[in-house]
Amino acid sequence: MTAAEILAEIEPLGLESYRKVLRNHGIQDPMYGVKIEYLKVIQKRVKKDYQLAKDLFDTGIFDAQYLAGLIADDAKMTKDDLNHWAAKADNKSLSESTVPWVAAEGKFGWDLALEWIDSSRENIASSGWSTLSCLVSLKENSELDLDRLRALLKRVQETILQQPNRVRSVMNGFIIAVGSYVAPLADVAMETAVKIGKMQIDVGATDCKVPYAPDYINKARARGSLDKKKKTVKC
Repeated sequence: MTAAEILAEIEPLGLESYRKVLRNHGIQDPMYGVKIEYLKVIQKRVKKDYQLAKDLFDTGIFDAQYLAGLIADDAKMTKDDLNHWAAKADNKSLSESTVPWVAAEGKFGWDLALEWIDSSRENIASSGWSTLSCLVSLKENSELDLDRLRALLKRVQETILQQPNRVRSVMNGFIIAVGSYVAPLADVAMETAVKIGKMQIDVGATDCKVPYAPDYINKARARGSLDKKKKTVKC
């Protein structure tokens, strides 16, 4: 299939009611307002397609860009591809989900995440911290640099309050991810979370609640899920 064929298929599926929901989450036109469940039907049919994913992302249409992340052949994505996507991800759904998913499940997630978190652009820095969160939930602890993660937790503790709104949000998510998926650092993550306390994050016109990291880490402990890694972060 081509990107044009997929656009022709999904455009009639768009709903104004869902477009309103997306706008409340900071997503701007162009978009069709196609529910993710319909995009997943196409994902199931296409599975993975490197070039098609890139073509869809480059349409600039939100629904197509989200689908691009679902069907991307992560192993084939180059650093240039991922940097291009990170630069063009102009809303939190793309910068904090789509781009990190593809980066973390590919070959360059760790290296790019460490580059992105130093960016002065809020969307790129957000992609970096979200990629790190994805990585700790996917990779076995033996594959992770635990000393570096410990240093990153310290960095979050020392700098989170000075960060832009969305970076604060994903830093908070990083603490939760480490505390929930990396048993050797769970206590350090909890200490970090307690020291930071409840975060003040603007969630816009949504009913979203800001996660209180200690509660989320304790829930992970209670259900015995520490170190039970995910097979995929895409959803």
